Amino acid sequence: MIEEKKKIVDNFGRAHTYLRISLTDRCNLRCFYCMPEEGIELMEKSSIMSIEEIIELATTFRDLGVDTIRLTGGEPLVRKNFGFLVEELAKLGVTLKITTNGIMLDKFLDLFKKIGLKKINLSLDTLDKAKSVFITKRDYFERILKNIEMALEMDMEVKLNIVLIKGVNDNEINDFIELTRHKNLTVKFIEFMPFKGNKWDWSKGVGKQEILDIVSKRFGDIEELKNPKHSTSSNFQVKGHTGSFAIVSTITNPFCAECNRIRVTADGKMMNCLFANSETDLLTPMRNGEQMNDLIINAIKTKKFSRDGMDVKMDADHYEQNRSMISIGG
Repeated sequence: MIEEKKKIVDNFGRAHTYLRISLTDRCNLRCFYCMPEEGIELMEKSSIMSIEEIIELATTFRDLGVDTIRLTGGEPLVRKNFGFLVEELAKLGVTLKITTNGIMLDKFLDLFKKIGLKKINLSLDTLDKAKSVFITKRDYFERILKNIEMALEMDMEVKLNIVLIKGVNDNEINDFIELTRHKNLTVKFIEFMPFKGNKWDWSKGVGKQEILDIVSKRFGDIEELKNPKHSTSSNFQVKGHTGSFAIVSTITNPFCAECNRIRVTADGKMMNCLFANSETDLLTPMRNGEQMNDLIINAIKTKKFSRDGMDVKMDADHYEQNRSMISIGG
């Protein structure tokens, strides 16, 4: 049993039990809402956590009460020795999850089955091949769809992450909902969020109520499902459908009150919030052999209640000081 004083608790009494670790800032796609048009300056190899350091840091967080770890990127599956890493992390006794673009998923599904990693979030912003090439600047559409089907056949818990942008893919909302009619998956609509270099403007956004109105007009009865504790989404199901859908309403209906999430970037910086423009360096003291517990526990005390203190206007002076999405870890 972890002693209460050793848990990661912020000044609002929120215990943080969910850790997202970015394994790399590299990606085999170039989605415009994630990576700035001009690209990013990639991290030096020496500044990125080694496989052994990721395992050590994950173990420290586990010992402080973290029970869920999600692996992100960039694209986590491009990380060298990923298979070894995920097998080692599975030994920590935490719930392992992953967010991926799905391109290389087929290479790891058997391993995921073996170690019990079943929860896969897969980014798929369109069901139109030509539009997929426009958004991602690459042509892997058919391969990704094939890998989704393979994951479903292996009884993986698949969620499709769809960043909705007006004039780009908002006309596909009901096409994604149609997927849930016979497939046991969740389609998760994510409101367009601001990050450094992604030219954010809420006029391009599609809010929670607008999504619900579009779906109900086409499909009729929508059942609101009970949200799991600390859920970042509101969850729904069209009556009679096998699968479900969810809405992440970061902009129009923030869900920060029960936040239990911490992020660590690929270069070992702890971020208290997706929108935080301050970080705590964990990698340097870890390499110096310093004890990490107090550093982590004290860092969470600086966490603000909601969206790193940004108001509803989502102040550009704030988020433009942050990292681009790809270097934070989705």
